[in-house]
Amino acid sequence: QVPLVESGGGSVQAGGSLRLSCAVSVYGYGRYCMGWFRQAPGKERVGVAILDSFDTSEYYADSVKGRFTISQDNAKNTLYLQMNTLKPDDTALYSCAAGPAPRVGPCFWSDFRYWGQGTQVTVSS
Repeated sequence: QVPLVESGGGSVQAGGSLRLSCAVSVYGYGRYCMGWFRQAPGKERVGVAILDSFDTSEYYADSVKGRFTISQDNAKNTLYLQMNTLKPDDTALYSCAAGPAPRVGPCFWSDFRYWGQGTQVTVSS
């Protein structure tokens, strides 16, 4: 089991910014897929962003491309999600996730095995 603890959620007006943080202890233990997912009320959980812990390659859902940035600080064992130009449609419970990376090839949305409890983000119009 890999503990993940999110922080940084809150309420913001449309057009504003938030930075989410996730404390996770996988750095130094090989290549992991790191990611952020979100679940809006009454909807399924969807992927937002992926980061390969080894080569730091990134992948984003179309809905957040150009507005969100995923990053990591290995020394602090922390994964981040910088969210800019927030929209009411971004309102959701945001969870960070991790999973062992595939032996070859990039990370995919299905590569995540460990999940945090989530942090709420609410964007008002």
